Amino acid sequence: MRLLIGWILLFSGSLQASDLVELIPEIKPSVVAIAVHNPTASPRIRFVGTGFVVGNGKQVVTNYHVIGKALDEGRRETYVVVSGSARNLTVHPMVNRLNAPQYDLAIIEIEETLPALVLADDDYTAEGTYIAFTGFPISNVLGLYPATHQGIIAAVTPIAIPADNSRDLHIQALRQLREPYLVYQLDATAYPGNSGSPLINVKTGKVIGVINMVHVKTTREAVLSDPSGISYAIPVRHVRELLQQP
Repeated sequence: MRLLIGWILLFSGSLQASDLVELIPEIKPSVVAIAVHNPTASPRIRFVGTGFVVGNGKQVVTNYHVIGKALDEGRRETYVVVSGSARNLTVHPMVNRLNAPQYDLAIIEIEETLPALVLADDDYTAEGTYIAFTGFPISNVLGLYPATHQGIIAAVTPIAIPADNSRDLHIQALRQLREPYLVYQLDATAYPGNSGSPLINVKTGKVIGVINMVHVKTTREAVLSDPSGISYAIPVRHVRELLQQP
């Protein structure tokens, strides 16, 4: 019996690996970098996060904290989207953007049309589902080479948890406790620069969430003196809400 279970698990793992090998080339053209462009600096491009193309091919999803910082207009700094990889890069100016700070989400509009990923429906994806995410971890050091990580959904959990003492919680965590929502906790490691990466259901190839490296950790893990190595993602239902805004 144990031998049979072992073979089943091995066969299942092989299928997932095969699915991912076929899926990665389909995902990569839709994954972009988010950067700050400064025409007077060297280098002129400073990468700050990841995004992915949705909708009509001119809409790029990322985390709000990636593009939420005010830039130096005197130095003509602007946020841009960078498509491609390695040395074959194209810079796309930002035409417009929509913000949803409460979910740490933003949508950047660009002029050129790029390949778009398909969003899953609003239902939460079950725990144990095999997932992958592609992005640009530590891109200012490692360069613009998209990397894919895989794992499972470990839990569907509230963005913030109550503390024994309210003094252990900062204002952002307290605000989230008033308006809680669920996020994905992942059995996979995301790194700085992965913020804004698409979370993909390996079986369907659809986007089920957006990797988040800052917003969730500072709310859910507010009582910890040091952040954990756990990764989180914002469910795609909140991306859909933002896309429906005029």
